[in-house]
Amino acid sequence: MMHRPPPPDDFALKETNPHLGGGKVSGDKLTSTYDLVEQMQYLYVRVVKAKDLPGKDVTGSCDPYVEVKLGNYLGKTRVFEKKTNPEWNQVFAFSKDRLQASVLEVTVKDKDVVKDDFIGKVFFDLNEVPKRVPPDSPLAPQWYRLEDRQGNKAKGELMLAVWMGTQADEAFPEAWHSDAAVVSGADGLANIRSKVYLSPKLWYLRVNVIEAQDLLPGDKGRYPEVFVRAILGNQALRTRVSVARGINPMWNEDLMFVAAEPFEEPLILSVEDRVAPNKDEVLGKCAIPLQYVDRRLDHKPVNSRWFNLEKHVIVEGEKKKETKFSSRIHMRICLEGGYHVLDESTHYSSDLRPTAKQLWKSSIGVLELGILNAQGLMPMKTKDGRGTTDAYCVAKYGQKWVRTRTIIDSFAPKWNEQYTWEVFDPCTVITIGVFDNWHLHGGDKASGAKDSKIGKVRIRLSTLETDRVYTHSYPLLVLHSNGVKKMGEIHLAVRFTCSSLLNMMHMYSHPLLPKMHYLHPLTVSQLDSLRHQATQIVSMRLGRAEPPLRKEVVEYMLDVGSHMWSMRRSKANFFRIMNVLSGLIAVGKWFDQICNWKNPITTVLIHILFIILVLYPELILPTIFLYLFLIGVWYYRWRPRHPPHMDTRLSHADSSHPDELDEEFDTFPTSRPSDVVRMRYDRLRSIAGRIQTVVGDLATQGERLQSLLSWRDPRATALFVIFCLVAAIVLYVTPFQVVALLTGFYILRHPRFRHKLPSVPLNFFRRLPARTDSML
Repeated sequence: MMHRPPPPDDFALKETNPHLGGGKVSGDKLTSTYDLVEQMQYLYVRVVKAKDLPGKDVTGSCDPYVEVKLGNYLGKTRVFEKKTNPEWNQVFAFSKDRLQASVLEVTVKDKDVVKDDFIGKVFFDLNEVPKRVPPDSPLAPQWYRLEDRQGNKAKGELMLAVWMGTQADEAFPEAWHSDAAVVSGADGLANIRSKVYLSPKLWYLRVNVIEAQDLLPGDKGRYPEVFVRAILGNQALRTRVSVARGINPMWNEDLMFVAAEPFEEPLILSVEDRVAPNKDEVLGKCAIPLQYVDRRLDHKPVNSRWFNLEKHVIVEGEKKKETKFSSRIHMRICLEGGYHVLDESTHYSSDLRPTAKQLWKSSIGVLELGILNAQGLMPMKTKDGRGTTDAYCVAKYGQKWVRTRTIIDSFAPKWNEQYTWEVFDPCTVITIGVFDNWHLHGGDKASGAKDSKIGKVRIRLSTLETDRVYTHSYPLLVLHSNGVKKMGEIHLAVRFTCSSLLNMMHMYSHPLLPKMHYLHPLTVSQLDSLRHQATQIVSMRLGRAEPPLRKEVVEYMLDVGSHMWSMRRSKANFFRIMNVLSGLIAVGKWFDQICNWKNPITTVLIHILFIILVLYPELILPTIFLYLFLIGVWYYRWRPRHPPHMDTRLSHADSSHPDELDEEFDTFPTSRPSDVVRMRYDRLRSIAGRIQTVVGDLATQGERLQSLLSWRDPRATALFVIFCLVAAIVLYVTPFQVVALLTGFYILRHPRFRHKLPSVPLNFFRRLPARTDSML
């Protein structure tokens, strides 16, 4: 095998030993709700409501709000207008690491135009605050009498709950955080909170267009050239022009779409006549709501139906005009529940289940991910003349996406958030991406700013040992047009727990995709087009969530655009193939040394082994499998102990020419100057010329094999036919073991009995004709 040098230490994976779950470790397993992350202590203040507040305005009304102050940190509730008994029910969280005071001050104020009026306040000594750890019940809030500035009793009461807790607290996700005090507005606060998203349920929609009848073309004096155009949302497909010219055309052609629940848009079909090269006349239309379309789980055909064609599609609310006669179209339409809708590359899919839930197998285990922290992040934007980064993580596995909260202005953010997924197939991949948030303030929406990618990590579940906690620091590597760059490191804890080892082992005998992909396979071009449509639908739906998971984030996680041409990736794939073939090449070199008696003792031992296998052929297969077993047991000592990670050497990211990277990041179609495009085109032609020569040589060897019996060269074919007859007679009268021994001894003969000239069979083969003479 070819062994590549290890990547630089800066780009390497590092094993860590964090203090997980507050140190509650039992053997190799951890025991608590948040056992894969480090505990973070917070002071929680829940402001519930107030009563009997005095009116401070001239009118005697009150517009109350509450200020929660701890040192330099100040949080405010929303304001209620003209209400003396307001209910806020808001939670404030202050990180214990950043506590700047020993006293918590909660003040009730009356909002005013010039200056807010003081109503009353409550003090808390932090040394007296109780601790609460889930699954303990939430702390019951209590009424506290407000005090004036001198500490005397004031009018009004405030209901509060104050406690010390961790990030496992139920109040944590929706709380106002002191770390994010600079974020303003409801949109900004929503954009920094943690969130769980679900991908929309995707279906393949199969439209089998069979035929149409009684069409009414505008020009009766010509045979119409009819085709069907189908539109679903942003997807548009069309059939070929019907071979049967006339008013009753036939197609029997399948069109495939991707549809997402809830079905918002109908399928619109229009039958059109090509009256001129760039002019099509619509002969009729029909709109089919997908809610009423049949759903099938297997390959049994659904019933076909006739649909009336109208000149105009009826919109909801309009009255349908009665027509005594109309054209019709015959179709078979169904939503395919037996396929898995591919929205990510098959090389690192996170879900392989069919669409229909009835076909799902039971889960085989649970995947737990602890997103601990990041270190050494690069500044992603400039604010007030200095670099800053507002980082958050997104993890995607199956249909579930998770987004951590955004840590404001930190190059070493600590998230310590834990998430769980059900696992249905071990041969799947979880993807974790880190991004910089550009939407901290509501006004950023109009600016069109995009969240910047910092890097991502992929972990294949089948490479993990079950029930083991993996804690590693992964390098965040991003390829730019000027080379590969390390953007920092992300610290993760991963555990894959298997509920049934037998079920998981049994999964390795199942097909990777649902059976419909094999019974009625889709073409490669169909799959590429459908994958593109699926990723567009997923990114559009998640972008409509609140807060949105933006398009650039979803496309980066789903590797949209990874199929585009890249010189770097082509080189990497070529060397991957050579690495795979290196084992065969090494065996060939070793056998050549045996044949040339480089080591006489080894050659003699091979002779003895060969004689034993020829005399006892029943030992051949057992010997091979025993050898493979021993190799596997021997390599067990050096089995990988860490999950795989992004490899810059394997990707050829650290040795690519700048122009190759610039070409990889070019738009499609290109936006580069014509002289650069010409240079790249010439380079591509030279590479393609070499590939063309290799393919031609392979074709030549195959045609020479065919010409052995084709009589293209009558003398060569006559010689081969006579040889085959003699060989058949000799092999018939000679025992097979004798033939095998003689052949083996001839191949392993000593160098003094060899000639440097090519052998007779090779000379004969090279003289056979190929079809290169007929090539233009």
